Amino acid sequence: KEVAMFEPKKILVPTDFSEFSDKALESAVDVAKKENATIELLHVISVIQTCSVDYCFDQQTLDMLEKNSINASMDQMKKEIDRVPGASSVQIETVIRKGTPYEEILNEQKEKKIDLIVIGSHGKTGLIHHLMGSVAERVMRGAKCPVLLAKI
Repeated sequence: KEVAMFEPKKILVPTDFSEFSDKALESAVDVAKKENATIELLHVISVIQTCSVDYCFDQQTLDMLEKNSINASMDQMKKEIDRVPGASSVQIETVIRKGTPYEEILNEQKEKKIDLIVIGSHGKTGLIHHLMGSVAERVMRGAKCPVLLAKI
């Protein structure tokens, strides 16, 4: 009887530009080279709060802030790809979504029929992780595909 091998063809790597995300991308590149897979590098930008207690941003300002955030994120993603050895030999698509990170990661996995998610074990959240649970934990619980947790 032949055992089916796990051969991912579409790998999702969420990034917050931390060293843990760099490690996740490194691991994904290793898998992608072996399996001839493609990688989608995903960054989720937070939705900008339109109003505070006594002030609201106008739409033009919100659009400008969002555009600046997207451009800065794209630059960061390019730099991250450049830091990873061997990344140039793998097809990597960069994607930016707006929203809550773990929800957008799971939405992307479902919409793009991702075979494997490679995510850093920690992000930039620090103390918030202990209060809310980490993005990685929530992704692991909700994913409909295997999740590889990359540690440093």
